[in-house]
Amino acid sequence: MRRLQVACACFLGMWMSVAAYAHHSMEGFDRDKNVTLTGTVKQFKWANPHSWIELEVPKENGAVETWNIEMTAPFVLIRAGWRASSLKPGDKVTVVGHPQKSGEPGALFVSVTLANGSTLTDRPPAATPAPAK
Repeated sequence: MRRLQVACACFLGMWMSVAAYAHHSMEGFDRDKNVTLTGTVKQFKWANPHSWIELEVPKENGAVETWNIEMTAPFVLIRAGWRASSLKPGDKVTVVGHPQKSGEPGALFVSVTLANGSTLTDRPPAATPAPAK
């Protein structure tokens, strides 16, 4: 009975680690390419483990395609100057991201340019160099 319990515990541990690795894998995105999308924010999900932007992008034929832009965790975005209110439904933005390899309308977030021209990324602002003495 003890061997069965140990075997089950080992199997469960391995299964959970594989699931966690797969969840955080970026293999589904083509990090050698960028896609630039201009559209309207449908929803901004400020959530762990990843925030998301749902972006409605008009197509050439007049239809609207919803893109899901995967971002990093809120604590990382906060360090880069983000707030939960940084994007709101209806905001007109331009998003740059690494597209999904599958061709589905989704991307890994790189940056967003707001209507006022300011740009947000997931990187903290560069430190200002000290003046030369």
